[in-house]
This record gives sequence, structure tokens and C-alpha cells, in this order.
Amino acid sequence: MLLKDNAAIEVTALQWVPPFAQGMVKDLRVRWALEEAGLDYRVRLLAGQRPAEYRQDQPFDQVPCFNDGKVQIFESGAILQYIGEQSEALLPRDQLGKFRAIQWMFAALNSIEPFIQFRALLGGPFSDQEWAKPATPTFDHYAQLRLGQLSERLGEKEWLEASRFTVGDLMMVMVLRIAENSGQLADFDNLAAFVKRGEARPAFRQALADHMAAFEQHQPEGVAA
Repeated sequence: MLLKDNAAIEVTALQWVPPFAQGMVKDLRVRWALEEAGLDYRVRLLAGQRPAEYRQDQPFDQVPCFNDGKVQIFESGAILQYIGEQSEALLPRDQLGKFRAIQWMFAALNSIEPFIQFRALLGGPFSDQEWAKPATPTFDHYAQLRLGQLSERLGEKEWLEASRFTVGDLMMVMVLRIAENSGQLADFDNLAAFVKRGEARPAFRQALADHMAAFEQHQPEGVAA
């Protein structure tokens, strides 16, 4: 467990979110990366009402923010790349390997996540909206198209760049968990297995346990877990 109250690295997270979002908030991406890298960190928990000055750190009022006393940044992709620069466990040191890993991180964020995220919302929190039903086939098409392309590229490999786990795999697993939780991986056995391999890593299990512990501790009275 790398959570230390006196650690130099600080990550912001939410003290509670509704059950459908638990295990999915993006501070988990950063926690996992820090666990893989073996870097101690502390967590600053934020309530629903953020401090007024928080937007100076995160203009969109989201989490996570990252601060190690030298670098203060937001956006999970930027944070993961920075952490990867500190640890060969996440980013190879050769230029080709490094940038091939980074390309997969951006692919997860730009080519995969927008489609599967919105498709998941259409089947969940947005499902009662009048516009959700007519929008669903379009997002279903593009989500399945992107997942099919990714499935074909992954094939039978263990990780996206064969046998080497990188920050690209970490981000792709995190993004694909959205698809898995919303039933979008039903036709892609290799992607489902890819997610399970990521979730089986000790660093992920520890990060998830710490992420979920805050929600259990701050469970509002009268709200079902």
C-alpha cells in the first residue's frame, strides 16, 4: 500500500459518488499508475462542493489533480504520462517503445473513450431523456466499430505491444472497463480478457481497494451502497 499521509505526491479524489460511478472515477487511473511505479502518494478528498480556489488547479472542477511539489497538472492522460516518465515499469526507455506506449494512451482517450462513454451514458443515466433513444443507434454503431478495430489489432497478444505492459495498456484497460460495465464487450472476448488481465494485477487491486475505501467511509446516511 503506497498511501502515505506525508508523501510528496498529492492526488485529488472525490469522497463519495453514486454507486454506478464507484470504481470508475478517474483518480483510479492515477492511483493505479502510482502503484505500478512504486511511488508513495497521499489523497486529498473533495466533497461535492469544491473549494472556491480549486478551479485554479482544475478549470473544469473535476478530479484528479496531481501535485508532487515540482509539477502541478490535471487530466488523467497528462498525469499518467508524467508518472510514466518517472518509472520504466510504465514507459520503456527506448524512444520507439516509449512513444508506441504513449500512442495507445492517446488512442484510449481519443479513439475509444468518447464513443463508449457516451453509449454507456445513453443506456444508464441518460436513458430517460427524450433524445436518448434516437441517439443510441448512432453511438452503438461507432462504439462497436472502434471496439472491433481494437479487438482486431490486439488479437491474441497479452498486451497492446505484445508482452510488455505499459501506460498505454493501463489507460486502455481503464477505458474498456466502461465498455465492460455497460455490456459493450459482449462480442469481443479478447478485449474482455484483456481487461481481466489488467484488473488481476496487484497494483490495480490495491488502487481499487483504496479508491473504494473512501466511498465506504463517507457513505451518506439513507443512501444504499
